[in-house]
Amino acid sequence: MIQVVEQSPARYCADEVRRHDNDRYLTTLFAPSKTRERLFALHAFNVELARVRESVSGALLGQVRLRFWHDSIAELFSGAPRRHPVMLALSESGATAWANRADLERLIAAREFDLCDEPPSTTEELEGYASSTAGTLAMLGLEALGVTDEVSKAAARYVALAAALSGLLRAVPFHARARRLYLPADLMARHGLEREALFAGQGGAALTATARDVGAIASRYLDLAWEFRRRVPRAALPALLQATLVDRDLARLERCGFDPFSLDEAPAPFGRQIALLMMAAAGRY
Repeated sequence: MIQVVEQSPARYCADEVRRHDNDRYLTTLFAPSKTRERLFALHAFNVELARVRESVSGALLGQVRLRFWHDSIAELFSGAPRRHPVMLALSESGATAWANRADLERLIAAREFDLCDEPPSTTEELEGYASSTAGTLAMLGLEALGVTDEVSKAAARYVALAAALSGLLRAVPFHARARRLYLPADLMARHGLEREALFAGQGGAALTATARDVGAIASRYLDLAWEFRRRVPRAALPALLQATLVDRDLARLERCGFDPFSLDEAPAPFGRQIALLMMAAAGRY
C-alpha cells in the first residue's frame, strides 16, 4: 500500500512562495534557519491576498474572500487558528508574538483596491498602494527577523516601494489580458495612453513613456534605499536583498525601451541567484 504523506504547513508555505513569489523565496533563503519559516508563512499569506482578485469571478466574492482572511487573523490572535496551512504555519511560527496584528490587517485592507476596475488616479495613489501592500509586508518581514531599528525600516520600505512599482510594470501584459490597470491615470492622460489600446497590447510610444515615468520613481526609491547601505545591520539583509533583483529588473526594462510587452517573461534564474549570493556574501543589497 502506498502511504500518502501530508505536507506540513511550513512546507506548503515555502512551496507557494517559490511558485508565486520567487524573488521573496530566493531572498528568504538567506535568513537564519530559525526565522526562515516565519518569513515563508508571512509571504505565503501575502501570496494568498495578492491572488484573491484572480481567484474569484467578481468584486463581491473578492470581498468575501478578504473577510475570510480578516476573520482568520482574528482567530489566530485568539489562540484558535483556522485549519488552513498558511494560518497553521503562522501559528507554529509564533506570529502572535512577532507580528504586528494591525499590519497583517492592513495588508488585507490594501487588497480591496485590487477588486476595483479603475486604475490609481495619480502617481501618489499608486505609491500609496505600493506602500500599503509591499511596504507593510516589508515591515512585517523585519519584525520576523527581529530587526527594529529605524534605519532598517526606512531602507526596507524604499526597497519595497521600488520592488512593487517595477513588479507592476513587469506585470502590465498579465494585467492587460485581464483588463486590469495599475498605471496611474494622470500619467496615462499626460502621454495619451488609451486604455483599450493597452488592453489590446498596443500601447506603443504612449505606454513606454508612461512606464518610463513609473520606472523613474522606482529607481529613485532604490537610490534612497542604497543611501543606507553602510548603516543597516546584517540581520536586516534578507529583507533588503530584493533591491539587487529590482535593479536587474529595471535594467531589463531599460534595455527593451520600457515596453513591458517586449520584456522576456522569465529572467534567467541562475543569474539572479548568483547576484544574490554575491551581494549576501559581501553583506550588501
